[in-house]
Amino acid sequence: MFEQIFKKKDNTNFKVTIQQFGRFLSGMVMPNIGAFIAWGIITALFIPTGWFPNETLSNLVEPTIKYMLPLLIGYTGGYNIYGQRGGVVAAIAVMGVIIGTEIPMFIGAMIIGPLSAWLIKKFDKLIEGKTRSGFEMLVNNFSAGIIGGILMILAFLAGGPIFSVINHGLSIGIQAIIDAKLLPLSSILVAPAQVLFLNNAINHGILVPLGVQQAAETGKSILFMVEACNAPLSGVMLAYCLFGKGIAKRTAPAAFIIAWLGGIAEVYFPYVLMNPVLIIATILGGISMLTIFTLFDGGLVAVPSPGSVILFLAMTPKGSFLVNVVGYVVGMIVSFLVASFILKRSKYTNEGNDDLNKANDKMEDLKGDKSIIRSVIAEQSTQSSLSPNKIKKIIFACDAGMGSSAMGASILNKKMKEAGLDMVVTNKAINEIPGDVDLVITHRDLVERVSQKVPGVRIISVDNFLNDTEYDKLINELKRNSN
Repeated sequence: MFEQIFKKKDNTNFKVTIQQFGRFLSGMVMPNIGAFIAWGIITALFIPTGWFPNETLSNLVEPTIKYMLPLLIGYTGGYNIYGQRGGVVAAIAVMGVIIGTEIPMFIGAMIIGPLSAWLIKKFDKLIEGKTRSGFEMLVNNFSAGIIGGILMILAFLAGGPIFSVINHGLSIGIQAIIDAKLLPLSSILVAPAQVLFLNNAINHGILVPLGVQQAAETGKSILFMVEACNAPLSGVMLAYCLFGKGIAKRTAPAAFIIAWLGGIAEVYFPYVLMNPVLIIATILGGISMLTIFTLFDGGLVAVPSPGSVILFLAMTPKGSFLVNVVGYVVGMIVSFLVASFILKRSKYTNEGNDDLNKANDKMEDLKGDKSIIRSVIAEQSTQSSLSPNKIKKIIFACDAGMGSSAMGASILNKKMKEAGLDMVVTNKAINEIPGDVDLVITHRDLVERVSQKVPGVRIISVDNFLNDTEYDKLINELKRNSN
């Protein structure tokens, strides 16, 4: 994983490297969001200032945030590097940095976990082929225990103090920004970064770990609302529902529901790229929303992921309900009004798919890997036609294995049943694609990463996971070949 992140390529620029590193960080947090939500619900309900204060159940809050959540992040980071063996060694080492500090050690877990797994991976490669037959299990278990134990001691003695200082410095910096009322200006950077598919990297790689630390100290954090709150993008989608044109207007209501209630931000990106000036609407909506939260002490107890309005309300602590709701509504209204003004004066009139397709082309250009991706797609397109006798397991793959890929899998599953085709269609993160998969469907910007994960496997690239016309083509080909 480290090699993939920092591997030098002629056509890889700094932006793409940041994207890869961001995905690496978010890959440690995203699979454990359920645990963060569980902790957030318990915190919101049972702490002394919660909705239903309970002295006994509130004892769950501190051990969960200090031990369970950092261990999960560390294990996941290690697992992403070197499977279960890497995860176990990572958890051992991370326990040392947890015990060596008095604060929740998320930053330490995100560094120590993957590093420990990388070290055990290098050790295994060093002794590969040198272990006598029959002693493999003994060597594997003792090496994991010894190396893990050494790393735990080092993390306890050195890592704890070092990461405590780093964490303290970051906390002071973030708090200074909040105290100076400058946090709303972060929307100027966050809104454009979202359409570059940096949303998970920003939120789960940076804001969530710092927000959890802040929530542990104060009972809530405004950092959970900077990127995850979907009010501004929902306002833009609502404007498309009323003032859009052609295919954009017809598809906007479904996209609005998915973005607003489902919390899947990715469905919004192509609509903004159809008319990039709409970024202004998202920025102004975000600034307005965060200004309300900042001035009147808004905050959430945990990250609402996905960014659904339902989870937003569920993660709202008792004392912040009014300000959170007002800020959310203000952000959505401002974004809607600005987007409506822009759309009314927009010149795009195409009634077909060209505008959305062009928007996806813009997304590819902005992300930077156009030449690589096109070459991989061309290579995949030369493969033999699809046969239902050979295709039994189909996987939709994206960064997190949730959200957009889950929606695509649901759409295709329904169409498969209607067509009478007996195939398993599931969704997974790219890092979790199994080796026995027969066909992978992914966004075309992710084709290269999928081909690296499962070389030789058939890949179908799509511009939009909600574009069911692509799935109709797949089903028609499968049915033709079966006949």
